[in-house]
Amino acid sequence: MSADGQIAIVTGAGSGIGRATALALLREGYTVVLAGRRAEPLRETAALAGVHAARAFAVPTDIAEADSVRQLFDWTKREFGQLDLLFNNAGSSAPAVPLDEITPEQWHRVVGANLTGAFFCTQEAFRLMKIQTPRGGRIINNGSISAQTPRPNSAPYTATKHAISGLTKSTALDGRAFDIACGQIDIGNADTEMAAKMKEGILQADGRVAVEPTMDPEDVARAVVYMASLPVSANVLHLTVMATKMPLVGRG
Repeated sequence: MSADGQIAIVTGAGSGIGRATALALLREGYTVVLAGRRAEPLRETAALAGVHAARAFAVPTDIAEADSVRQLFDWTKREFGQLDLLFNNAGSSAPAVPLDEITPEQWHRVVGANLTGAFFCTQEAFRLMKIQTPRGGRIINNGSISAQTPRPNSAPYTATKHAISGLTKSTALDGRAFDIACGQIDIGNADTEMAAKMKEGILQADGRVAVEPTMDPEDVARAVVYMASLPVSANVLHLTVMATKMPLVGRG
């Protein structure tokens, strides 16, 4: 399907997977609203779009705040009148410390960025997709392989990513009546700033510290583009894309 004229919102678009996916969507013909807390990284993403930069719009947003999310979607509706794709990508993690050492502030920050923010964005996307013409659209959630299997000392991140799986299924179910499809992509060891520690060695379930293979974020972006390319009558409910040799299968 041609993406020309279609509108996408990508959260966490200022770096990593969000940036790679936003640029891939722009190359496919989407107009992309770049959302993230800091304006400068969003402008950098737009600049990297080159000849496609005219279809990239930076809208600084704190997705953990309902009013900020509402303003993002109000702006999108006002400027374009529609939304075809939401990529709920933005996220955060807590320090890798024992579970009993996580502070309330760290817990709430991760829950706000990873779960509450995804819900607020999904809710606003529903409100727009239900009333637009043509009705419907697609939501893709970044679940992470931690939605399947935890790493040591990752309770806040893992808990929110397991919750994203529940949000994905609920959204897919509740969206049926309104032609809104929802799927989840679980990503393992994309070579981003968040995963830089993989190259230095990271704690394994058996207590060892080991270097783990990574993959190019462009590989993830292509997978998201594929999911987005389907008509809303078809849906990839759950997809895992990972560095082939990373220790996920058989972890622990």
